[in-house]
Amino acid sequence: MQAEPKNKQVGREQERERERERERPAQPEASTGAQSLVGEEYEVEVGPVAHGGHCIARTAEGQVLFVRHTLPGERVVARVTEGETGARFLRADAVRVLEASKDRIEAPCPYAGPGRCGGCDWQHAKPGAQRRFKGEVIAEQLKRLAGLTPEEAGWDGTVMPAEGDKLPAGEVSQWRTRVQYAVDAEGRAGLRRHRSHEVEHIDHCMIAAPGVTELGIERRDWTGMETVEAIAATGSQDRQVVLTPRPGGRLPLVELDKPVSVLRVDEKTGGVHRVHGRPFVRERADGRTHRVGGGGFWQVHPKAADTLVTAVMQGLLPRKGDMALDLYCGVGLFAGALADRIGEKGAVLGIESGKRAVEDARHNLADFPRVRIEQGKVDSVLPRTGITEVDLIVLDPPRAGAGRATVTHLTTLAARRIAYVACDPAALARDLGYFREGGYRVRMLRAFDLFPMTHHVECVAILEPVGKGR
Repeated sequence: MQAEPKNKQVGREQERERERERERPAQPEASTGAQSLVGEEYEVEVGPVAHGGHCIARTAEGQVLFVRHTLPGERVVARVTEGETGARFLRADAVRVLEASKDRIEAPCPYAGPGRCGGCDWQHAKPGAQRRFKGEVIAEQLKRLAGLTPEEAGWDGTVMPAEGDKLPAGEVSQWRTRVQYAVDAEGRAGLRRHRSHEVEHIDHCMIAAPGVTELGIERRDWTGMETVEAIAATGSQDRQVVLTPRPGGRLPLVELDKPVSVLRVDEKTGGVHRVHGRPFVRERADGRTHRVGGGGFWQVHPKAADTLVTAVMQGLLPRKGDMALDLYCGVGLFAGALADRIGEKGAVLGIESGKRAVEDARHNLADFPRVRIEQGKVDSVLPRTGITEVDLIVLDPPRAGAGRATVTHLTTLAARRIAYVACDPAALARDLGYFREGGYRVRMLRAFDLFPMTHHVECVAILEPVGKGR
């Protein structure tokens, strides 16, 4: 399962940047007059896992291959899927396994494998091995981009499964509460193939949550639609589909197997409009109900929101009367958790760029008079607030990270502790390096496997000023 492509649905991007599970890395660089190597096969020894759901290998000539559908230590025949002579690297699929790793299993999903659905990266790996690979990627990014060892980051090197996700090999957690289906020219819904607009037709997705599967999206005719997103809320029975029409496409009569509300994405503005039913779903976390409107961002795994709130609050240890910032605050998950714990004399300022998310956050936090939500980009709004000192900061930036300018500003605010929630270990590591330049060190880091079968991983880093004892 893959999220919607970039440069689409612009109005929704501000609220959903962190859900980019189909980002395209830069294409391989090629020399002038290069010839395509697509389809060429190489017998290779597979090296370490790399960030992005593949492993690294080299051809006999020394050219780098990023190989999917393989595991470290294997010997495979790799078929090139992208790249040309003279390119800095090639992309490839392992099409034959000559020597298998002990961590290899038969993929439970019949749609996984070379040239098939691109949503899962590790269907062919044991669950424990998947978490180990993710830990290796985090460690490599920390060392390369932040100059930190796991010990220096206060991390024991483990990636923890979500509650209920520690399953035997061959069993799959049905965790994905939001699935975006692509629709082909005949109106059939499926999932996109890896780095492709081609649609893989499926009967159902194994990692989709039961509330998504029961809608029966795959069995309906979606002629005229480009995508159909299905949402099954956590903690309520709310179900929603968000339709993106093709240019000139007419909305179908939506008759699904369960009651559902329907929203439509405007092809010109990217805005989301209600067709029928509620324009929002109700999500439950940290003992509170949160309204999430317009297909806006919410953690996809049903245990993710509670898992991350617990990790953040345990790391920050809020005190009564604290002043806190919640940056990239979405619909107010962390702002509400902070407000609950700092009491009536404390205050929270949240900043969020998405207009609909800000409306939802203000609704969700209306019972906290000392919580304020501002709309705009963090790097432009925060300097205008005039805030020069705070006690605590939570930041949960999009996949690209917060960036040097924002981090530098945050290090001037003298926060006692900072919690950084990250869905990309490379962006996290880069920003941790900037925090170190500004006088902050990592006190503790925790990693969670909230995207089983994919290469994605969620981290929570707790920072404090240098010189403060652990």
